[in-house]
Amino acid sequence: QVQLVESGGGLVQAGGSLRLSCAASGRTFSNYAMGWFRQAPGKERKFVAAIRWSSPTTNYADSVKGRFTISRDNAKNTVYLQMNSLKPDDTAVYYCAADLYGLGDRSAPNYEHWGQGTQVTVSS
Repeated sequence: QVQLVESGGGLVQAGGSLRLSCAASGRTFSNYAMGWFRQAPGKERKFVAAIRWSSPTTNYADSVKGRFTISRDNAKNTVYLQMNSLKPDDTAVYYCAADLYGLGDRSAPNYEHWGQGTQVTVSS
């Protein structure tokens, strides 16, 4: 059973940066594609970024492309989301997710394991 714990959220002004971390435990982390999703109040959970299990290939939502960067450190069992040039619209709870042998796609149901989420608030 994979367990995921997010950290790094907080309050930041528009234009600022945050780095989220997701620590995984329980199984061979390197076999999982890892994704980040976010959910704003009253809205559905949306894809943010993902990285494949088998290569460093990444996938981004159009709304964050060029501002966010996903990366992974298999030795540390950790995936990161570097968020730059933050906007108030980026305010949401951010969730880390794992998909065994996944290709890093955008569909939330494909991910078997989820963290509890970390709040990101961007003030204007």
